[in-house]
Amino acid sequence: MSVKIRLARGGSKKRPFYSIVVANITAPRDGRFIEKIGTYNPMLARDSEQRVVLNAERAEHWLAQGALPTDRVARFLDAAGLMKRKARNNPKKAEPGAKAKERIEIQRQKEEEARLAAEEAAASEADASSEQEEAAEA
Repeated sequence: MSVKIRLARGGSKKRPFYSIVVANITAPRDGRFIEKIGTYNPMLARDSEQRVVLNAERAEHWLAQGALPTDRVARFLDAAGLMKRKARNNPKKAEPGAKAKERIEIQRQKEEEARLAAEEAAASEADASSEQEEAAEA
């Protein structure tokens, strides 16, 4: 029997309230559960102590038994210090978008053109100074 620690929705329409429950994975979301170990009220302020109420002792017990928390419950357990959440890695999200890549390419081209122009100016200046030296010697 696989067991999950998950949220079961309660409350009325537009006024959500969740129970943190330990349930069999085949049980319906709001249906039968093994044990209620806490509550979550998203309508309260983030800094409110009553927003997430969790029985830490029972949560530790079920984690030791092999219960897997859902993503949201894992956040609550991490905040309570009962479990360390794995960091997610999405390298594609960090990549710049198409327009940003285009802007970077245009900027790179402008810098390359400016560098070439500076080299040409330095070369022509060097040629001009060497011609003046030759004229002065003659």
